[in-house]
Amino acid sequence: MTSLSTWRDRFERLRSNKVFETFVIAIIILSALLIGAKTYEETSRFEQALRVFDMGVTIFFLVEILIRMGAEKRLRDFFKKGWNIFDFLIVTASLIPLDDSEMVLLARLLRIFRVLRLVSMIPELRILMVALVKSIPRMGYVALLMFIIFYIYAAIGSFIFASVDEKLWGNISLAMLTLFQVATFESWATAVLYPTMEHYPYAWIYFLTFIFLNAFIFLNMMIGIVLDVMQKESLAIELENGEGEAAELHGLRDDVRELKAQLSRMEEALNRRGG
Repeated sequence: MTSLSTWRDRFERLRSNKVFETFVIAIIILSALLIGAKTYEETSRFEQALRVFDMGVTIFFLVEILIRMGAEKRLRDFFKKGWNIFDFLIVTASLIPLDDSEMVLLARLLRIFRVLRLVSMIPELRILMVALVKSIPRMGYVALLMFIIFYIYAAIGSFIFASVDEKLWGNISLAMLTLFQVATFESWATAVLYPTMEHYPYAWIYFLTFIFLNAFIFLNMMIGIVLDVMQKESLAIELENGEGEAAELHGLRDDVRELKAQLSRMEEALNRRGG
């Protein structure tokens, strides 16, 4: 037991070592560059060297994940964190050999996902990813409202501007695609606005109100939702790591609760003595 505990402590120190983390990130980046290099024909003469390097990277990732698993007091604790499961799946998927002609395409595709390990290794990227995923349900309602506005404006545009250009306003589907081009600001003025204004001089009111609603109001609503979730995730990580103002406030709350409990016990003791 003592020997296992010693090795676990060593693995824990190695896992939390900043130099080791930086080295792992560097290997992930090199692995991504390796995948990109294989797409060039000029690197075909280095195919054997690239294959050896890929094998070395795969072995390194396997050892690294085993170190992280060995640093846990119980193996099941490793799989309680979603990012650990994510890393484990990517590493195990990378074990598919490239030599098998039937599996070579699948193996190469799975190795591309090694780059995503940067997200699990860098806390700031984890915050962004988690915030994005958690923002999707709330952004869905904003997207639904945007679709309603798109639909209303597309219907109005197809009724009024169909005579200007059938390819742009011939039906509601084409009108929605045209409005999507307007919302992205992709050559919308020369391709959509000016030809329409030649027939309807006040068409700029239609387009400007649409842009104001979508590009300014709804976009800012989306950004606000993501920022709100990011702030909550940052506070959650600070609490988990015991750092920052959030952790200090949480610690103060625990101290206040403990003091209240002690005061309650003292008050009960005094009441018993008085009784």
